[in-house]
Amino acid sequence: MTAGRVTLVGAGPGDPELLTIKGLRALEQADVVVYDRLVSPAVLERIPAGARTIDVGKEASRHPVPQHRINQILAEEAQKGHNVVRLKGGDPFVFGRGGEELEHLARQGVDFREIPGVTSAIAAAAYGGIPVTHRDYASSLHIITGHAREGEPLRIDFEALVRTRGTLVFLMGVTAMPAIVAGLLAAGMDGATPAAMVENGTLPGQRRCAAALESLPERAAATGIRSPALLVVGGVCALAEELCWFDRLPLRGKRILVTRPRDRAGTLTGRLRELGAEVTSWPCVETAPILPCPAMEATLEDLSAYQWLAFTSPAGVDAFWQGLRSLGRDARHLAPLRLAAVGPATARALSGHGLEADLVPERCDGAHLGEALAAAGGRVLLLRAEEGAPGIAEALARHGAAFDDIPVYRTVCNTARSQELRRELEEGRFDFIAFTSASTVRGLMAALGPDADFSRTLGLCIGEQTAGEARRHGIPVRVAERASMDALTELAINLTNGGI
Repeated sequence: MTAGRVTLVGAGPGDPELLTIKGLRALEQADVVVYDRLVSPAVLERIPAGARTIDVGKEASRHPVPQHRINQILAEEAQKGHNVVRLKGGDPFVFGRGGEELEHLARQGVDFREIPGVTSAIAAAAYGGIPVTHRDYASSLHIITGHAREGEPLRIDFEALVRTRGTLVFLMGVTAMPAIVAGLLAAGMDGATPAAMVENGTLPGQRRCAAALESLPERAAATGIRSPALLVVGGVCALAEELCWFDRLPLRGKRILVTRPRDRAGTLTGRLRELGAEVTSWPCVETAPILPCPAMEATLEDLSAYQWLAFTSPAGVDAFWQGLRSLGRDARHLAPLRLAAVGPATARALSGHGLEADLVPERCDGAHLGEALAAAGGRVLLLRAEEGAPGIAEALARHGAAFDDIPVYRTVCNTARSQELRRELEEGRFDFIAFTSASTVRGLMAALGPDADFSRTLGLCIGEQTAGEARRHGIPVRVAERASMDALTELAINLTNGGI
């Protein structure tokens, strides 16, 4: 049996884009992922579909999987020959007990690596508008745990901390915050010293509570600050209002459900998160190429009857390419043909295979692609979904254009978590649902059921065909000005700002 290995990966403070490139690469190669409570769902989405996951989440005073058992799980999985990733929030060596876990692995003779993560001590403060050092306020930074062993008092030398005159960051200190403040005041710190609590740092639900040190416990209690949160004490906290860039993001506080297939969701979810939205990526449909595909294979043997090869989605491009390669062919086989794409995303999918679209309609939907192809003349080979929208075929037929319509992939509905998702929708958990195709609307309805209530949520649709499908199911919608991810994002921003 091949020896396994454990890679201890810092998942960062929550924002998935703060996961390091090296950490992401390790995660993508994992056979088994052992993760904690503080790893954000957006990071967990990066776990490969084939990897087995083990939740050992711990929180204050509740350890469903005790530390010694976690140590054993890591060793046992590696000894079975697995590539194990131990995923821990923040940085594993900053109060993350990562050193203890690696000590156990070393004693067991298990191979291991450690990939540092971005610690919340710096990142959460930064997202809260607080630079932890500044020439005018602090020339040192001190990171302290606010968590004590159960039943024991805090063991902090408050007098030494006060003498540093630096920035103090207390992690895991929500419960102990009143005692920490009392300790600092008793050690001589000025009660007017600026201080702040940052809850859910770097996540869309982040909140900051700022006050003078002596009044912070009362202010935090009134605000309802809860774990996970950190306490920052020092003059740098006075800069938070001026530097709180995160609070000014245009989609801050908006909750958006993205229904795009998993392999296509990245561009949209990343853009929305970058603008401050809380995004739940739930691929209600997945695409699967039809392989073998006798109709496409027979056509590919001789393409001389066609002048155009037309695609209505990136999934169609990928399915076609798989079929072409399965026949031992490459792009040279398409030399006589011109290529048509329904929109920029499909054109980019062609570019990814070294092919350039000769035709992309100004309005990116099937009907306008059909109109443009009919005007261009020539026989069309249309390669698309098994249940493709009728617009392109109707437009071609209406103009008497010759074409063959061959399905090369199918969409499969995803019903996992459907009841949980329905409950969240009906409770008004989401402000918007982003629909990028009619198939995502159908997939969502198949998962939730025909009587799902969308009265508290607005659908954002990439085009009129998608909007028509949504309206057919009683979903209130708005339509992007163009059929692109950027236009869909602009629609969300305009609606957030009070537009229509």
